[in-house]
Amino acid sequence: MYTGNQLREMFLKFFESKGHRILPSASLIPKDDPTLLLTVAGMVPFKPYFQRRVEPPFPRATTSQKCVRTPDLEVVGKTARHHTFFEMLGNFSFGDYFKEGAITWAWEYITEILKLPAEKLWVTIYPEDDEAKRLWIEKAGVNPERIVHDESNFWAAGPTGPCGPCSEIYVDLGETRGCGSPECALGCDCDRFLEIWNLVFMQYNRDEAGTLTPLPKQNIDTGMGLERIASVMQGVKSNFDTDLFRPIIDKVAELARISYGENPKHDIALKVIADHSRAVSFMLSDGIRPGSEGRGYVLRRILRRAIRYARLIGIEKPFLEQVFLIIQRDYAHHYPELKDNENFILNHLRLEEKNFQATLEQGTQILQDKVKSLQVAGQTVLSGTDAFNLYETYGFPVELTEEMLSEQGMTVDMDGFQEAAEEHRRRAREQSQQAKAVVESAALTEKAKLLKDTEFLGYGELQATVKIEGLFDEGLEVQDAGEGDEVICFLSETPFYAESGGQVSDSGVIKTQKAEAEVLEVKKGVTGTVYHKVRVKAGVLSSGETVQAIVDSNTRLSTARHHSATHLLQQALRTVLGEHVQQAGSLVTPDRLRFDFTHFSALTSAEIEALENKLNEAILANLPVSATEMSINEAKQSGAIALFGEKYGDLVRVVRMGNLSKELCGGTHVHSTGEIGLVKIISEAGIGAGLRRIEAVAGLETLAYTRSLENQAQELAQTLKAQPSDVIKRVSGLMTQVKELEREIQQLHSKLAKSEVQTLLDRVQDIDGVPVLAAKVQAPDMDSLRQMADMLKDKLNEGVLVLGSVAEGKVNLVTVVNPVGLRGLHAGQIIKEVAKITGGGGGGRPDMAQAGGKDPSKLGEALDQVQTIIRRFFGK
Repeated sequence: MYTGNQLREMFLKFFESKGHRILPSASLIPKDDPTLLLTVAGMVPFKPYFQRRVEPPFPRATTSQKCVRTPDLEVVGKTARHHTFFEMLGNFSFGDYFKEGAITWAWEYITEILKLPAEKLWVTIYPEDDEAKRLWIEKAGVNPERIVHDESNFWAAGPTGPCGPCSEIYVDLGETRGCGSPECALGCDCDRFLEIWNLVFMQYNRDEAGTLTPLPKQNIDTGMGLERIASVMQGVKSNFDTDLFRPIIDKVAELARISYGENPKHDIALKVIADHSRAVSFMLSDGIRPGSEGRGYVLRRILRRAIRYARLIGIEKPFLEQVFLIIQRDYAHHYPELKDNENFILNHLRLEEKNFQATLEQGTQILQDKVKSLQVAGQTVLSGTDAFNLYETYGFPVELTEEMLSEQGMTVDMDGFQEAAEEHRRRAREQSQQAKAVVESAALTEKAKLLKDTEFLGYGELQATVKIEGLFDEGLEVQDAGEGDEVICFLSETPFYAESGGQVSDSGVIKTQKAEAEVLEVKKGVTGTVYHKVRVKAGVLSSGETVQAIVDSNTRLSTARHHSATHLLQQALRTVLGEHVQQAGSLVTPDRLRFDFTHFSALTSAEIEALENKLNEAILANLPVSATEMSINEAKQSGAIALFGEKYGDLVRVVRMGNLSKELCGGTHVHSTGEIGLVKIISEAGIGAGLRRIEAVAGLETLAYTRSLENQAQELAQTLKAQPSDVIKRVSGLMTQVKELEREIQQLHSKLAKSEVQTLLDRVQDIDGVPVLAAKVQAPDMDSLRQMADMLKDKLNEGVLVLGSVAEGKVNLVTVVNPVGLRGLHAGQIIKEVAKITGGGGGGRPDMAQAGGKDPSKLGEALDQVQTIIRRFFGK
């Protein structure tokens, strides 16, 4: 019996023997692919090669690619073969061999290496692919009776991109695995026939309109799920019973003090947790952080689902760390990132598990209350507003709400949820800082492929004589660009730094004796060609002419100061806070620097002061700054820090600052640290779970910032009629006066409230034997309104209170039911109905609840309806 690790190695070695280069798995974060959140198939990293946007450096490759898919999330654990994370074994040809090679090698591997009997194998083909059918019969020797047409045999990794007809290989697992029907055959929904390999004959590119265009060269993309072939070779009924999963399942079962295989519901939970734990571990190992949108939300959703299933089998305490260590033990030899990034993974597991435990307890209790209310009312649909409030207020995923409700035979009004969430999504889109992919026309792409890499001269020169290699206006190549035109300009070489690594691009001009263009933006395409977006300010630029490319030296120097300061900041953070600090993103501009890093608590003022001291000590030391190119292995061995989650080429640039800092970096820097000038941290804040952000200024920007503070201090002193040195003392005295006045006001409100209480008690009405008081009162805020309700409650031994007030243009409402459960009344349900009339909402406990409203003009109407609302709860 082969282990999963052996099967992975056998596949890669087999195709290496056929001239394929073995490559490590790419990251789960697709590179330069805005169409995908996650790597969903083995071919995703090779899409630029298939589309010929980049020339492949080798004709053949083979990989075991990490993949994550979530469309079948809800059925994971309930079937034998569905997963979120899986490994895709694949062999690829980039314009080299085509159908014959793919078919014959696949059959050779299946029948001669794995030794699966041919009489147990079936092949499906696209109905119009006569060539594939002929090759299966003539070259592979497959019995024609075991070849089946399938209309679905047309494959693509996404809605757009490379695609083509495919052939699938199935294994017949025997009648005992089938449905028992005499008509059971290939295509039946039962588990008898298992697809183990898909051979995609990549012939087309599909655009957003669905149009298929032949690719420049024909390619091969195959995919074999490691988990599936392991289940076949190990003779087990489910992927979860293979050695790829069982150690994980056994560990979870041990923590839950249950046994796998004894209780079907427990087994589903164990499978879900095992699957999701793998997905979470590998996503974190590639630098994906839990978040509220994008791939971060996918990660958080999977992680939280695992925690919830753990609670269903009795695991109340944090457990994911222990499960991760099993995954690391069994997978790190092939995926070293599980070991290299251990601290990052564990820190996020601990934090997310801790946070969600509290969320789950609170959200589950609220949802259970909602369910009870629906059951009492004879309803089965939770409102979209309630579902969204659970999500927005408590971080309770709507998918989890749906899943928990489905267990009670209930659903969520998803249309209502989407309406309630629309404004939230709009804000999230506005806040998204993800860079948009350069939209390239076919002509622009072809030109970039022809030009290939643009040599960067800017490390040593800020001015160069170069040639215009091409001008493009709205995707079309043009010969000339005149005054006012904004065009893309290709240069033979460039001194302009292209936006990369968090550093913004250079600015400057391109000029001739008769023309001048302002350089607005500089980016690098996937081919390595540099795109200069320019606006012609005077004259005419022409393709083919020689020009002067001149970088704005002041802006470049200011940017370099901030970039070099960023390197020193990272070293200072690791010194002051600890080696766990890792860069999570950065922005370097001429005006400021922004540095995101992993850390799990806010920095104290003492820590910030220590950082500033370390930074400026290194600057005053005037350390030499040097840059050296070396191999990636040499760089890592030298101790250079790499950006977590980034994939580097074989040759990298290492920037060194004395013996203090050493990082992989392609950006521009000062020549010695003394050129940076004074650095001042201007803010530190949290931007997500386990993520902090520092903003700082350097050089002349620090001087400008300091002057701004001085001017503010001077204005404040003049306003307070005090000397700048006495401002704090003066403000402190004013704050004391304000507190005393607020105390007096509060005392007056209390006296007025006591006086009003007696008047209000005279307005109590009897509704079916229950004393009810619904009244508008004077209360400046919600706290005051609650205090008045407490005073009335003490005076009114039994009954219902509904008090409303208007403060700052909004409605405040408080409801009290005393004693709790009086005649089955629920304060939260009453106030919800009352608040609805004022355009608001709220809720709370059975004995006390509060709410807000948007329309003060409706408060009187709402209070008038209290009697009707209470009678409705009495069923009258």
